[in-house]
Amino acid sequence: MDATLRVNEALLIAGHAFEPFHCVAWTQQDGDGALSLTVIDDHTSNNLCRAQLPASAYSDPQKLASALEEVRAGLSRHGYSLQPWTMPAFAH
Repeated sequence: MDATLRVNEALLIAGHAFEPFHCVAWTQQDGDGALSLTVIDDHTSNNLCRAQLPASAYSDPQKLASALEEVRAGLSRHGYSLQPWTMPAFAH
């Protein structure tokens, strides 16, 4: 995985990394390019966590995978059960 991810790819990947919870991922048009994540429990409407990843972390597939795994580990430490997840492979 040595290709650079586009922001849309990073958004889709992040959106699936926190199932069964819902992840809202976005970048601000006039911002610094950071990817913002909010993980929500749809059953209770509670925000479980928020994270922000700099563009340098989400444009590199390995760095994105590591950052998402770190956020997932934090949720697990707080008692939330996530479905198994692996970083998808992209053919560029």
